[in-house]
Amino acid sequence: MFAYALPALAYLLGSVSTGVVVARVLGLQDPRETGSKNPGATNLLRYGGKLAAVLTLLGDIFKGVVAVLVARAVTDDAAILALTGLAAFVGHLWPVFFGFHGGKGVATALGVWLALNPAVGLLLIGTWLATAAVFRYSSLAALTAAVVAPLYVAWRMPQPAYIAMMAIMSALLVFRHRANIARLLAGTETKIGR
Repeated sequence: MFAYALPALAYLLGSVSTGVVVARVLGLQDPRETGSKNPGATNLLRYGGKLAAVLTLLGDIFKGVVAVLVARAVTDDAAILALTGLAAFVGHLWPVFFGFHGGKGVATALGVWLALNPAVGLLLIGTWLATAAVFRYSSLAALTAAVVAPLYVAWRMPQPAYIAMMAIMSALLVFRHRANIARLLAGTETKIGR
């Protein structure tokens, strides 16, 4: 029975907004009220510095990793594992503890895949790094990784439950980046290092 509660628990874990917690601990302004108003590592880096950004990034990845590792200790059912990973991701996007105002989910999605299938996780990291190195846009790197992610999953972990989970994650990642897409098209998106 506990296995069926895993997605709900993963959602609650995902709902812990690392960026907001880090900002409070470090005495910084709430990331939802400054900069891009996104409680993710990129926004924390811009106004809070490297320590705040690194702590936020690691915390957001950790949520995805922990949710999946706990689930894998309980069950090997692909559907439950997929739902658990998706629930942690959705919790990050719409956190119940923070007024359903969350981040874009890039780091938490990465954490889910690093725990489910490290090869997929490493492919996603490589795609993000290569795109960021060439174009210097964090958002474009995230979008590129999101678009190719279902192909990586179909190649490395071709169970229908995982492919469906990644397709939903990718669609939500693109949706959450819609303002970034508009700025990229307008040529007003902020580059990495500026």
